[in-house]
Amino acid sequence: MKKIILTAAAVFAFGFANAQEKEGSEGFAKGDVFVSGAISLGSSKTGDFKANSFEVAPKVGYFVSENIAVGASLGFNSLKLDDGFDDAKNSGVGFGAFGRYYFTPASKFSLFAELGVDYTTTDEEFDTEDGTVFGSSFESKELGLGLGLGMNYFVSSNFSIEAGLAVLGYTSNDNGGDGAEKTNTFALGGDWRAVTFGVNYKF
Repeated sequence: MKKIILTAAAVFAFGFANAQEKEGSEGFAKGDVFVSGAISLGSSKTGDFKANSFEVAPKVGYFVSENIAVGASLGFNSLKLDDGFDDAKNSGVGFGAFGRYYFTPASKFSLFAELGVDYTTTDEEFDTEDGTVFGSSFESKELGLGLGLGMNYFVSSNFSIEAGLAVLGYTSNDNGGDGAEKTNTFALGGDWRAVTFGVNYKF
């Protein structure tokens, strides 16, 4: 009986130590690299109206210190609309850079503040039923600055659930240039209906 109790205690102690070791490996540390982003495909049809969309936007970050991570993002999106007579195509390419400050990076759960800048170019094309193209070279450029808050919750040593909320944002769009008036937009305050969720993988 005594031998059984000692064996059970040893198994329990080993399991507890192993769990602590796994828990200790969760969180971020200096030198860690993480990837996240988005990929989506969409298609809808209502009568003769059809819409198809595609987006891919990877994001990579690197911890230059215990609390600070810097990174870059790349994005591509495409949208095609067809109502049976006319076609509209919209495609965009974006580049971005960001910096994050993590308040408790080595923990299973950590909050962070993020400051980012993005630059996006968008091409639009319109086709009539007979194939005539209007505005085929229409291109707009947009610069955006944003400040946001987020959190990471580790479900394993490598995977975490990430949520983000925009707090402050500014964008400037040239609307195609060539004398067109720019559209400048400023936004302050978080919209809890627009919280983003994703998965973060740590190397």
